[in-house]
Amino acid sequence: MENKNLKAGFVTLIGRPNVGKSTLMNHLIGQKIAITSNKPQTTRNRIQTVYTGEEGQIVFLDTPGIHKAKNKLGDYMVHVAENTLKEVDAILWLVEPSTFIGAGERHIIEVLQKVNTPVILVINKIDTVKKEEIAECIDKYRTELDFAEVVPVSALRSKNTEELLKCIFKYMPYGEPFYDEDTITDQPERQIVAEMIREKALRCLDEEIPHGIAVAIDQMKYGKNIVNIDATIICERDSHKGIIIGKQGSMLKKIGSQARYDIENLLESKVNLQLWVKVKKDWRDSDFLLKNFGYHPQDAE
Repeated sequence: MENKNLKAGFVTLIGRPNVGKSTLMNHLIGQKIAITSNKPQTTRNRIQTVYTGEEGQIVFLDTPGIHKAKNKLGDYMVHVAENTLKEVDAILWLVEPSTFIGAGERHIIEVLQKVNTPVILVINKIDTVKKEEIAECIDKYRTELDFAEVVPVSALRSKNTEELLKCIFKYMPYGEPFYDEDTITDQPERQIVAEMIREKALRCLDEEIPHGIAVAIDQMKYGKNIVNIDATIICERDSHKGIIIGKQGSMLKKIGSQARYDIENLLESKVNLQLWVKVKKDWRDSDFLLKNFGYHPQDAE
């Protein structure tokens, strides 16, 4: 018999880089998970993490960064992000405890003014400032937008995170859970890392090799203070291999450097990323290779 009192809904978490989104998510869910993925081609792989408690279930959607677009890829990512804000039941906007509202925050405010979704302002890192500064920050942000709730937290110290969950549930509709109670994410970490490398490769190559690449993670080893990742970029032609490697390895180095930055944010750890390039002719026509690289034929329909 179904429980009429259970709630289940969707929430998206937004905020500038390094504001602590990963840390907050890990503490809300209760274990280390992957939560951020910027995938330019499609929305189907927006990472979802799932919290299931006595009141019901919250499904967290990640969005590509909300920023001012500088190119077509940027336009696409902004479009995806803004659409996500309209699809969810509540928005969590994570900010630092400061009265300074910079250009990045101003842009987010402009975007949020266009949606009717309830916005919960989450002021993170409250353990780093005095109480008066938190109050000043709340007052400042309240003059900018009509928030459904304002919740100060310390994600790092798990302070007030339970209160935040209660606030989120206020805005969740009644309904049955979308996932089994033991589900915490619908995507493996390796797949997200592979997508990050692929996205950076496509961006750096700038349409020189349109979509004819895949990325395979050969190994991910977790050390004490570093994650060692070996990955292979697979292309269809020998001429593509030369372009991906670049003069004296310059292009491969550029792809690796950009991908490593995102992966370190994702894993919240230093990363040693080693990239190789292999040619596998017609890999896009091989069901076996497609599945091996994490693509599923039904996703393309």
